[in-house]
Amino acid sequence: MSDDGLEQNASDNGHGVPSRRRRRFPGISSRAYEHPADRSALVALRRLSGFDTVFKALSGLLPERSLRLLFLSDSVRVSDAQFAHLNDMLRDACYILDVEKVPPMYVTQDPQPNAMCIGLDEPIIVVTTGLVELLDEEEMRAVVGHEVGHALSGHAVYRTILLFLTSLAVRVAWIPLGNLAIMAIVTALREWFRKSELSADRAGLLVGQDLRASMRGLMKIAGGNHLHEMNVDAFLEQAEEYEAGGDLRDSVLKILNVLPRTHPFAAVRAAELKEWAGSRDHQRIMDGHYPRRSEDKDTSVSDSFRQSAAHYANDVKQSKDPLMKLVSDIADGAGDLGGRVRRGFAGFTSGSPKDSPRDHGDSRPGDSPSGDTRPSEGHPDDDAPESKG
Repeated sequence: MSDDGLEQNASDNGHGVPSRRRRRFPGISSRAYEHPADRSALVALRRLSGFDTVFKALSGLLPERSLRLLFLSDSVRVSDAQFAHLNDMLRDACYILDVEKVPPMYVTQDPQPNAMCIGLDEPIIVVTTGLVELLDEEEMRAVVGHEVGHALSGHAVYRTILLFLTSLAVRVAWIPLGNLAIMAIVTALREWFRKSELSADRAGLLVGQDLRASMRGLMKIAGGNHLHEMNVDAFLEQAEEYEAGGDLRDSVLKILNVLPRTHPFAAVRAAELKEWAGSRDHQRIMDGHYPRRSEDKDTSVSDSFRQSAAHYANDVKQSKDPLMKLVSDIADGAGDLGGRVRRGFAGFTSGSPKDSPRDHGDSRPGDSPSGDTRPSEGHPDDDAPESKG
C-alpha cells in the first residue's frame, strides 16, 4: 500500500485487485457505511450488557452446524483450487475493508441469482451459480464486497435468525396465535434487514469503487443478462418515478408490497446507492476520514439515535411520495389535510367524487370499494433476486 492509502496494480500487491488504483480502509468501522436506521439498531444491541451471550445461548437451538455441513457436502467451497477468481475477490474485499479473518465462501447450484451471509459464531458467504453466471467481474466484486460488509457489520447472526423464524412460522401456523407472534418478530427483522441491505450496498461500493458496476449489477438482478437492452440512467428514472408517482393509494400499496420482503426493490437500491455515492459522507471515507473499529466502544447510543431521527426527518421533508408529503404537512401544521386525504384515496372508491358543503368543496369518496386493492399474489422470493444481500 502506498503512503496515500491507494492500492497498486494486482501484480504489485498479490491480492487479486483489478489493474487500477483503489483505496484501502485500514481499521474501518462498519459505522462508516451503515444506513442510519441499521446503525442505530445495531449499536443499541451491541451496547446491551450480556446481549451477545444471552442471544447465542438462546440461538443454540438453531441448526447452524447443520447448515455448515450442508454447504460443505453439497456445494463447492471457494479456494485457490476452486473458483479461484472468486477467492481472489473475497480476499481482496477483506483486504480493502481490513477484515482479518476471511470467511469461508461457497458456490451452490441454484439458477436463481442470490447471495447471503449467514452464521452465528462465524459468518459464511454463499453465492448461487445463477448469480455467478449473471454478473461480470466488476459487478461480482461489488457483490462480494457487499457480503463482506454484512460480515463486518455482524449481520450474519440476525440473518440466520430470520431464516430460522421464517421456516418456523410455517411449521407452527396451525397453533392458535403461535404464527401471529412469530410473524410479528419476522416482520420487525425484515424491516431491519431491508435497511441493512442498503448498508451492505455501500460496503460493496467501497470495495469495488466502481459505481457504474454496482448500478449494472442491481439492474441485472431486476432485468436479467440483457445488458445491451438496458440503460442505467433509464433504470434510475424508474426509481424516481416509483418514489414520486401516484397518490396516497399508491403509497399504501408500496408499503403492502414491501412488507413481505427482506430486501428493498432493486431500482430503489440503485437510487439510494447513487445518492450516497455523491454525498459528503462517502467523499470523507474516500479521503481517509472515517470511524475506526478501535473507537466503537466509545460510540454513544443516544447520538446514534439522534442521527437516525434527523435522517428520517430529512427524508420525510425531501420525499416526493404523497404519503410522506402528507406527513410533512401534518408536522408543519398545514391546513385542509382532511380534504387532501379524501382526494388521495378517491381511487379506492367507485363513482364520481361529490362535493359536500361541510367539506368546503372537497371531494368525498363513495361508500363502496371498486375492487380489491391488495397486492397480487406470487411475489418473488424475497431472498432470491437481491444478490447483493
